[in-house]
Amino acid sequence: MSPGTESSPPLIMDSKYRIKEKGSLNNGGAEGPKSSERMKGPKARKPPRHLSIIRHSVSGARLGFNLEALALISPQLGQTGFWPEFRSGCCSEIGPKPHMEDEHICIDNLVEYLRASTNFPSPGAFYGVFDGHGGIDAACFVRNNILKYIIEDVYFPASVEKAIKNAFINVDHALADSRSLDRSSGTTALTALILERSLLIANAGDCRAVLGKRGRAIELSKDHKPNCNAERHRIERLGGSVYDGYLNGQLSVARALGDWHMKGSKGSACPLSAEPELQETILTEEDEFLIMGCDGIWDVMSSQCAVTMTRKELMLHNDPEKCSRELVREALKRNTCDNLTVVVICFSPDAPPRIEIPRTRVRRSISLEGLHVLKGALDKNI
Repeated sequence: MSPGTESSPPLIMDSKYRIKEKGSLNNGGAEGPKSSERMKGPKARKPPRHLSIIRHSVSGARLGFNLEALALISPQLGQTGFWPEFRSGCCSEIGPKPHMEDEHICIDNLVEYLRASTNFPSPGAFYGVFDGHGGIDAACFVRNNILKYIIEDVYFPASVEKAIKNAFINVDHALADSRSLDRSSGTTALTALILERSLLIANAGDCRAVLGKRGRAIELSKDHKPNCNAERHRIERLGGSVYDGYLNGQLSVARALGDWHMKGSKGSACPLSAEPELQETILTEEDEFLIMGCDGIWDVMSSQCAVTMTRKELMLHNDPEKCSRELVREALKRNTCDNLTVVVICFSPDAPPRIEIPRTRVRRSISLEGLHVLKGALDKNI
């Protein structure tokens, strides 16, 4: 049976992995006018790309996978002495919006979660952030199904990149085929699949994944905004237009799943694309944590600011969940205008070590964070 049909196997929910909404910052996480009024404030001008946010909850929904056909062979990544150990924390907050439309998923142990065989690559983990719009239907459906579509794709595990790209498209088509979901609902999608030391980020939309590398912020995804040059050229080449930063004057993102009221028939070229951009990274001992957040965070906080703040918090208490809450609080202080969702994933059980800077005779007049920003800018221009 095609994975894009509505009769896909039903999800099997397990209370152990059910999404928990805890630690909310507004009325216990309730949505309503009180939350909206309390968070209202002057709309801040959008800062440079390097600015960030987060939401709270550790989640996962056990899925009914057919794992008998999986014969996964762990890749030999060499004897490096480093082996990641995954632990995560999340935070979600409605912010000044009247409704909460974000979703997320956190799975720190794929082998246990999937009840996979011993041949499955281990350690393995999966995380996702989904920023919905036009209702919650699309974000909730993608959250519940994206991992199933990846694992059950014919290219998995021989070609994980192809499997992920196919999964995004097939989930998008499933949204079109469903008779119970709102066709005008859509969502961005940012996922992180980690198999042993291989981290594969897939992104369609304006959520962002940022790697903390010994205090430096390394962006592993691009924000798909309609007015960015590459996306604008793609949109116009396919007959669309960008008006005042909006795709066809309607949508503030250039890539999304769902939104079938704006798309043509399935399989046709469309200015609003569901195809993700992928980036693979081999984790090393210098890679300390990953931050995944929706645009409600990055609208008011730079990537480097989020990494610096998270690293300081981890050195204090070594708790990724507390880090996510602090990032959300900081974004609210900066008058974000959107829902907030953040996932913080650590790759080691230990807190980040203190960075020792050798003393020099020349007096330094720039902060460590400033040095990281400068080095990142120079690296991009090389």
